[in-house]
Amino acid sequence: MRYLVFALALLLSGVSAAQQIQPDNLFPKVKFITTEGDIVVELNRAKAPITVENFLTYVQAGSYNNTIFHRVIPGFVVQGGGYTEEFEAKTMFDPIFNESGNGMLNNYGTIAMARVSDPHSATRQFYFNLNDNESLNPSSKGWGYAVFGWVVSGEDVMEKLASVETEFYHEQTGWPNVPKQPPVLKKIEVVPQQ
Repeated sequence: MRYLVFALALLLSGVSAAQQIQPDNLFPKVKFITTEGDIVVELNRAKAPITVENFLTYVQAGSYNNTIFHRVIPGFVVQGGGYTEEFEAKTMFDPIFNESGNGMLNNYGTIAMARVSDPHSATRQFYFNLNDNESLNPSSKGWGYAVFGWVVSGEDVMEKLASVETEFYHEQTGWPNVPKQPPVLKKIEVVPQQ
């Protein structure tokens, strides 16, 4: 049954089996190589197939290479994947369906998709949860933010990302919580299947 749901989700997302990374692996792992160290994340295709395929499409294209972590709020989230070191927005694919109702919660050490107020607006930006962030989960009030994996090693690196000094007001963008020297995501590699 799980594979049937997965196959249907792939059809809906427009990703063919030929394009897939490790198509027979429901829990592929990826390594985030950052200026602060490495983080290994296990993705969950069983519960977030559309989100995982979308994320892996950006990974396969090398589109996360040399992007920054542009939003850091200690005890809340570290967000990245959308901008170059010059704060230029990276190319986005079409927005995806929000899979926040998949049963995975925005708990400490999970990775989820960032979005704007439209629940189905997630494209490429992601964040790591630095706490059990119940406010980001779906509720009777509305959609949540889709969790699609969890950190399996490099929690200390995630915490290093969270400890960088931030600005209250970033002059170039006007945003709060921007690191004075944003950590760089040099590359995301798919971990070979064992």
